[in-house]
Amino acid sequence: MTIRIVLADDQPLVRSGMRVLMADHPDLEVVGEAANGSEAVRLVAELAPDVVVMDIRMPGMDGIEATRLITAGPATARILVLTTFDEDDHVYGALRAGASGFVVKDMALDDILAAVRVVASGDALIAPGVTRRLIADFAARPMAVPVRSPRTIEGITEREREVLALVGRGRSNTEIAQDLFITVATAKSHVSRLLTKLGARDRVQLVITAYESGLVTLPG
Repeated sequence: MTIRIVLADDQPLVRSGMRVLMADHPDLEVVGEAANGSEAVRLVAELAPDVVVMDIRMPGMDGIEATRLITAGPATARILVLTTFDEDDHVYGALRAGASGFVVKDMALDDILAAVRVVASGDALIAPGVTRRLIADFAARPMAVPVRSPRTIEGITEREREVLALVGRGRSNTEIAQDLFITVATAKSHVSRLLTKLGARDRVQLVITAYESGLVTLPG
């Protein structure tokens, strides 16, 4: 199956480089390019891509607003945010808007392509190290006060609560299985049920739920 991609970045060289990179892979096809968020929203409506590789900082409509509009509409495109994390303080906002993950612009090119495939498959890309930095960024904000206590997450079992906390800490299914002394298949099943019960789009949304609810807190 070919993954149809829209590239949204205000730098033509970045878009050109990504297009050339993806052209060498028969399972990836760049079907459109956008220089700002408005163009990205329009192209998604016109072309129905599988994935949008979305920059955050663009003139006019930025990537966060474009992500919010795309994920709130009928389109099924999944958003992979492209960012310079050390400089960009809007990653949390992009994930809250509905992005399924993000890659850093200085990552290895193979890792960026792998991220596109992961997001296209319906999963979310959020590495443990990135998760910790994301949580730290969120916790440093004035708005970073849990909006509800863990007890108000209703309809999940105590085991699922444990799994949710581990997902929030960036643990993979394999790591969750090791931590809880269960099989990987069981860990995956717990995560799937959490997605359904909490109405979460993907693993990223579970991470956000985990630390907004207070299940995940930073040391000290």
